[in-house]
Amino acid sequence: MAKRKTAGRGKRAGSTRGSGGTQQDAIALLKADHRQVERWFEQFESSRSDSKKSELAQKICEALTVHTMIEEEIFYPAFYEATEEKSIHHEAEVEHDGAKKLIAKIKSSGPQDDYFDARVTVLSEMIKHHVREEEKRDGMFGKARQSDMDLKALGEQLAARKAQLMGAGEPDSGMRRQVSTSTPIHRSMARLAKRMGVA
Repeated sequence: MAKRKTAGRGKRAGSTRGSGGTQQDAIALLKADHRQVERWFEQFESSRSDSKKSELAQKICEALTVHTMIEEEIFYPAFYEATEEKSIHHEAEVEHDGAKKLIAKIKSSGPQDDYFDARVTVLSEMIKHHVREEEKRDGMFGKARQSDMDLKALGEQLAARKAQLMGAGEPDSGMRRQVSTSTPIHRSMARLAKRMGVA
């Protein structure tokens, strides 16, 4: 089947990393999230302080919750529509479901729970696997770069939604435009939902 052209298509944007508010494309933003959580997992593993472990576990769970939401709401639907890579998309969604169940258990417990460390360790292994699958050469990110997805526009959408979810206050008017249901990305998502019979 031929790939459908998406409303969010455009030139494949590279990362525009840097300080001072420069924008990242979607993949650069998601990879930055991966690296941050990996550092927290490493700190958790080496920590001997219950209070520090509790703090790190909460940071990890909050970051992963936001990360999975912005992927599922914005990046995954755009990827699926642009590439029609059903197996990659569905496996990523199932991996998210497993991680979310473990995150819920970690958030409702603490270092006093005998299984607390084990749950965080297992979550770390799950996330490492998920990240490898997304970032490998022929994984989701590689195929996204090869597609006609407008990764810069998606990066702006992801950043705006992430700021909302992290409680950064009311988005400014520019952010409101980015997450508006009238944006090309959301129109594409609506069309995809309609085709899949869920809208």
